Amino acid sequence: MEQLITIKPKKGLAALDFKEIWQYKGLFYFFSWRDLKVRYKQTIIGVLWAVFQPFITMVVFSVFFGGLAKMPSDGIPYPIFVYIGLLFWQFFSTSLSQASNSLINNKEIITKVYFPRLILPISSIITNFIDFLIAFVILVGLMFYYHYSPNLISLLILPLLLLITFVVAIGLGLLLAAINVKYRDVRYVLPFFIQIMLFITPVIYPISILQNYSWLMAINPMTGIINAARNAFLGTAPVDWLLLLISAAIGLFLFVLGLIYFKKIEKSFADIV
Repeated sequence: MEQLITIKPKKGLAALDFKEIWQYKGLFYFFSWRDLKVRYKQTIIGVLWAVFQPFITMVVFSVFFGGLAKMPSDGIPYPIFVYIGLLFWQFFSTSLSQASNSLINNKEIITKVYFPRLILPISSIITNFIDFLIAFVILVGLMFYYHYSPNLISLLILPLLLLITFVVAIGLGLLLAAINVKYRDVRYVLPFFIQIMLFITPVIYPISILQNYSWLMAINPMTGIINAARNAFLGTAPVDWLLLLISAAIGLFLFVLGLIYFKKIEKSFADIV
């Protein structure tokens, strides 16, 4: 007699089954390596694109916002001021975009075999860590050029800032990826949403520009991350740990919210993707 096996997604706190994800670590590695090869294998400048994009953006912003618009930068040379913001912003925005479209881009696999669907949005972000580290080399060069010396605090806080950025991106990414499966408008609206977020995030301007209303910026979790990065790397001011804690708390909330919604409708992905 044939045995019928029904695979159902888990509910509640058991939804994030690390043991199951670990069992599929080979598939996780495959997706991550595939994305890395696709990104660099047939490109002319290869890994230099990870440097070219934030560097050219920094130059353009420095000319128009730093030079022509005279945007304040708290006494910091504008090129390095804006580059630090762009470094973390690029990691966040690219990760959010890739995680949000990860299910749609892999619909052929989703409809054929079972595996923890969480692997797709998470693995899609891994390659961005490599891009970040490559682009970070330019920041080190700018620090020496403008006579800023790397310190122990910046080295210790960097993994923490990357972790919080990852949590924020994957939280929103899980939420939007699940919505994107049912409503394809997300993939068209998301670029505009990311563009708007850039201008409400202190990438091209300091949070001090809002003076007494700067606390409103804390609602945006990227605010605490970028502000802490500038203070830690350049040593111009103490790290605002309260602001960073708020960013971490909001990021954790977004992660839990995204995970709950993702797991709630996961069972219907193969039917509607």
